[in-house]
Amino acid sequence: MLQQLRTATLVLIAMTILTGGVYPLVVTIVAQVAFPRQANGSLIQQGEQITGSELIGQPFSRPVYFWGRLSATGPHPYNAAASSGSNFGPLHPGLKETAEDRILALHAAGSSGKVVPVDLVTASGSGLDPHISPAAAEFQVPRIAAARKMSEGAVRDLVSQYTEGRQLGILGESRVNVLRLNLALDQRQGN
Repeated sequence: MLQQLRTATLVLIAMTILTGGVYPLVVTIVAQVAFPRQANGSLIQQGEQITGSELIGQPFSRPVYFWGRLSATGPHPYNAAASSGSNFGPLHPGLKETAEDRILALHAAGSSGKVVPVDLVTASGSGLDPHISPAAAEFQVPRIAAARKMSEGAVRDLVSQYTEGRQLGILGESRVNVLRLNLALDQRQGN
């Protein structure tokens, strides 16, 4: 019995050192050497200032910017420490109320008369999605062009330039990173 207890204790200590110390250290070193930008959060910098991460959505609400998906991380939107979906089913009144509020906000901002793409009125599973569909970006082009006093064609060109294709050509759908697109708009106008 004492021999078994000693063996179990040694295995526990060895596995704790291996899986709690050595393995995380090796993975961290490999990540920092092979993928340093991704391992450090895929941060977007402008000069010396960090403007955000290309992996986490940002709260944009001014009419001169493209708006991303809704964030389900209340009470502070896009809080990575509180990542979660809303868990509202399709018949839940809260989902309908949130979607209707967003539709009203989009139409009030100058997008009336169009069918609103679903990704502009619903949150993603994490509540942090930094991307919108090309259709959601196209939906917002007239508002952005009017607010920035740009031609719709110039705004569409930027949307096209910042549209990312499927991963490896087959995974997922085309998407637009809202933060990168908004930064490009600011650069284009010298803001």
